[in-house]
Amino acid sequence: MRGIWVVGLGLVLAMVMAFGSGCAKRQVESDPLGISAVDAERAAEEARLREEARLREQQLAEERLARERSEAERARLGQVAEMITANMIHFDFDRYDLRSDAREILQTKSELLRQNPEIRLLIEGHTDERGTSEYNLALGERRARAAYEFLVLLGISPNRLQIVSYGKERPLNPASNETAWAQNRRAQFRILDM
Repeated sequence: MRGIWVVGLGLVLAMVMAFGSGCAKRQVESDPLGISAVDAERAAEEARLREEARLREQQLAEERLARERSEAERARLGQVAEMITANMIHFDFDRYDLRSDAREILQTKSELLRQNPEIRLLIEGHTDERGTSEYNLALGERRARAAYEFLVLLGISPNRLQIVSYGKERPLNPASNETAWAQNRRAQFRILDM
């Protein structure tokens, strides 16, 4: 009887030892400060994600700023374009020489063009309804060319200017009287591109 009890106790001890060795604790590496490798890896991943978020925010802010600057520049150029095209110049009957008021207007345009070298300009020559179409096309071209040459003399590159004549085909005022004719004898300005 005593032998059976000793054998049973031996079996129980063997099972406890076998079970104890099978459930050995996993050893976790840690540095001297007590931070485990898993915690350090997680912290590094969080830092990387924070840095990516910061860079993404910075990129979005830079893109937004560039877009705002571009819109502001486009608005500014739009205002300049309106100023350049706002005033047309007028000519006396059957003349294409520039009057003093026309020269002043062209000087103002030349200043704006010098300050905004990206703007290219089309100068349209127009006449009143009197005379043949051929004569008025030639007169309209001389008027546009007079404005063109004056702007070139003021320092504007010829590459930025173009001329066209519409003669009497595009009257500003369709009436047939002296007031309408005076309004129609003109050079008009349009922006080609900017």
